[in-house]
Amino acid sequence: MIIQAGMRTDIPAFYSEWFMNRIREGFVLVRNPYNASAVTRYSLSPSVVDLISFCTKNPAPMLPYIDVLKCYGQYWFVTITPYGKDIEPNVPDKHLVMEHFKAIAKILGPNCMGWRYDPIFVSARYSVEYHVRAFSKMCETLAGSTHTCVISFIDLYEKVKRNFPEVRLVTQAERIALGQVFVEVARKYDITVKACAEGKELESYGVNCEGCATVETYELALGQKLNVPKKPYARSECVCILGNDIGAYNTCSHFCKYCYANYDHATVLKNMKMHNPKSPFIIGESLPGDIIHIAEQKSFKASQLTLF
Repeated sequence: MIIQAGMRTDIPAFYSEWFMNRIREGFVLVRNPYNASAVTRYSLSPSVVDLISFCTKNPAPMLPYIDVLKCYGQYWFVTITPYGKDIEPNVPDKHLVMEHFKAIAKILGPNCMGWRYDPIFVSARYSVEYHVRAFSKMCETLAGSTHTCVISFIDLYEKVKRNFPEVRLVTQAERIALGQVFVEVARKYDITVKACAEGKELESYGVNCEGCATVETYELALGQKLNVPKKPYARSECVCILGNDIGAYNTCSHFCKYCYANYDHATVLKNMKMHNPKSPFIIGESLPGDIIHIAEQKSFKASQLTLF
């Protein structure tokens, strides 16, 4: 099976000690975000966990543990955007993040690394031309460390409109202009541009619109075929494997203005105060009334090895 470690919050950046404690103890407890008393217990045994998929803006705190995690397959989505502290106040310097990205790639290989340049929005400061210049420089820096760059354009969820009221949707003309140029630039560095939940709009311009965290993505990282059970996708426009997330919403203090996972600063700070690195939960402890469900888990690896 695949364990997601970073879709609901940035586990590598803020909860690496907790995560490694969970690895050592061999299990994790996860509250259902929509029913707090419903708890799922996941085994973290390498016999059933084929791959851990990380998603982060700061992989540095996990670097000391990369070798410890070698008994698992790993895939790293690292978000590196061109925005400043006005948009991403607590994200480390992008040049430093890129160096850490490259350090992990040297250990795991480029097939285990995905660069996320998203969400994209356009403003007076962050114009189309600005994005093209920044993207070109980042491609040059990350060349050889990844073959994948995932892009998406900002969605105006209620959380986003509340925390980032001045932002607007990216127009179709802007989306096409960026997609077309990004493909041309990335091709020079052997990087494929993939669209995340954007439909097929950019497919004719060379963008791969078949998904980002797909079965094929993880098979390439593992060098092995996976027999993943078919199940309904979380969103109609998404074909990625998004289940089995061990994080929790409202627990990331990067405080990016475009964040989809945080309600507000106060809620995040309140939750983070309840974090105990030794707890089986990422936030808080067991509570009266908790109903623990033992997840049904098995390895997805095909019985016969397949080399890619």
